[in-house]
Amino acid sequence: EVQLVESGGGLAQAGGSLTLSCATSGFSFDDYAIGWFRQAPGKERVGISCIVPEEDSTYYADSVKGRFTISSDRAKNTVYLQMNNLKPEDTAVYYCAISDKACPGPTMDYWGKGILVTVSS
Repeated sequence: EVQLVESGGGLAQAGGSLTLSCATSGFSFDDYAIGWFRQAPGKERVGISCIVPEEDSTYYADSVKGRFTISSDRAKNTVYLQMNNLKPEDTAVYYCAISDKACPGPTMDYWGKGILVTVSS
């Protein structure tokens, strides 16, 4: 059974930092791209960062480029999202998802339940 479990969310002040973790199990970590998506209140869910752990290749949306860093620990089958210089507009539910095709893509294969990040001004 594929499991994706997000942790590390919560409340941060503008300009602060948080690190999200996505602990995974039930699939071959090296065969998938793993991404972080977020859904702000009243908005659609969007992909903000992806990593292919075996290649260490990464993707960032313009909205987070230079502030967020995605990384993976292949020994722990875990992906991290270091979020620095947080802004109130980063407030959203953050989801971890995997795909054996494109990331971010229109159809991700599995999703975590999501975790709330709130950034106060």
